Amino acid sequence: MDAKLIDETCRKTPNPNLCVSSLKSDPRSSGADVKGLGIIMVDVVKAKAIIGQNKVSGLLKQSPGDLRLKVCSGDYDAISNHQVPNASLAFSRDIPHIAEEDMSEAADEARACELSFSGRSPLTDVNNAVADVASITAAIAKQLGG
Repeated sequence: MDAKLIDETCRKTPNPNLCVSSLKSDPRSSGADVKGLGIIMVDVVKAKAIIGQNKVSGLLKQSPGDLRLKVCSGDYDAISNHQVPNASLAFSRDIPHIAEEDMSEAADEARACELSFSGRSPLTDVNNAVADVASITAAIAKQLGG
């Protein structure tokens, strides 16, 4: 594992500690270049977004008429079915500005879900987690010329 590259890359993100721990926990980071680190982080966003989608689905079963949860469902659908696949493809095709844009949008979607509630939502932890890792991923894309 190239700890130096991970540290250098993560130092330029909004949450260096979370960036380092996310990347070092994935064996693919061993020998990865910055583009590879970005692809790994997109997968971290995807995993956290799936957790968010599942939590929203469970809450919607309990409160099917809750419009705030419906907003969140749409937000997580956009993250999982639009921003994550587009960012992954953009990283792999060397189009970092598209990856940066999609990951910034993913962070915005998670924040929008949170803001649809007044005060703390039942999704605060997952919304913050998705926004944090998506922001990190956008910063990595920016380092590639995004």
